[in-house]
Amino acid sequence: MKIAIFGLGYVGTVSAACLAERETSVIGVDVNPDKVSRLNEGQSPIIEPGLDSLVRNAIQSGLLSATTDWGRAVAETDLAWLCVSTPSQADGNVDTQYLERVCQQIGSALAERQGYYVVVVRSTALPGTTDEILIPLLEKSSGLRAGAAFGVCYHPEFLREGKAVDDFRRPSKIVVGALDDRSAEPLDELYRSFDSPYIRTSIRTAEMVKYTDNYWHALKVGFANEIGTISRSLGLDGREVMRIFCQDTKLNLSDVYLRPAFAFGGSCLPKDVRALVYRTRRLSLDLPILNAVLPSNESHVERAFRIVTDSGHRRVGLLGLSFKPGTDDLRESSLVAMAERLIGKGYDLRIYDHNVSLSRLMGRNRQYIEDHIPHIASLMVDDVSELIGHARTIIIGNDDAHYLEALELVSDGQVIVDLVGLGGQNAYGRGYFGICW
Repeated sequence: MKIAIFGLGYVGTVSAACLAERETSVIGVDVNPDKVSRLNEGQSPIIEPGLDSLVRNAIQSGLLSATTDWGRAVAETDLAWLCVSTPSQADGNVDTQYLERVCQQIGSALAERQGYYVVVVRSTALPGTTDEILIPLLEKSSGLRAGAAFGVCYHPEFLREGKAVDDFRRPSKIVVGALDDRSAEPLDELYRSFDSPYIRTSIRTAEMVKYTDNYWHALKVGFANEIGTISRSLGLDGREVMRIFCQDTKLNLSDVYLRPAFAFGGSCLPKDVRALVYRTRRLSLDLPILNAVLPSNESHVERAFRIVTDSGHRRVGLLGLSFKPGTDDLRESSLVAMAERLIGKGYDLRIYDHNVSLSRLMGRNRQYIEDHIPHIASLMVDDVSELIGHARTIIIGNDDAHYLEALELVSDGQVIVDLVGLGGQNAYGRGYFGICW
């Protein structure tokens, strides 16, 4: 396998040297002749720990070379990696002009080349860029059809500057969004010896994964800094607070709470977020991330409400009322908020929750219903079949397998709005709507 790498910046140079280290033949391509000359002399055009020796060894072995001749690079290789820059435009959008130019060049070269070729996009680009912009450019400039004469993949990079060589050698994950199976075959082969999770998905999902990773990293930095800011204002060491926070890998640094579903609620999270926001305001601190958590949660309830109202049915059934499955706790349940929105807009609502029964509720839960939502209590039914028979739109509010049995009673023409991912469009067809899927 021989690879042409377009763009000899951080991603391109690191990828070229690390691939050559694994005995893959690589041609680096760049419009800058100084970068090309420097690389051919065995010197890295960028500063990155460990990269100079890798480049020198790769050049000496004959596995790595560089050129400005993109046509020759495509003619002599089996696939191209696109590692060119995608900077920001003035309005914040991504500038794809360099990607577009490279695709036009590769397409022109493909028109003169015999045999199947694979174009692998590594540059960070918004979801839809490859499908809507790059593939049409490749097809237009080559006169060939994607999926027939050439393949296309989106293969995001997860390299940290300063640790890029180690990240390439030992990636936390390898993500390949492929146009089809044939497009992915060279990457399947290339990464077969890597001891890392190898994930095949769609091109657009792979594009979104890259942005999700980067946004999460930015959010973590901002979150830690805001916690550090309020800690210092309270006379505490924010580093110590976050050091202790990070010791918890069961809840804090894990996939718990990172599965898209409905809004949070309950007796802890809403009141504790409110309390910390209150304190930050008393301290006159500007902490936009912490202040945005509750409005974001409320917006998610509103999104769910709009999905229900867009269904066009006035008779609605709500499966689940407690703030999460396996409990009868209704305090600050987002499903209660949903129910109250529906009642306020005149919807004919029925509610079923097998964990919530007025005859069994005691203490604070019973008092909460009697004091705060007595009107909702009157809408609860004891038999789920009664709810299914009444409703034209059915909301799955809790991730409870008990409700899967209830969904077996759903008939054609009824709409399912899934807030937790319990069902699936394959099972329920066009009448199924998920809040985040």
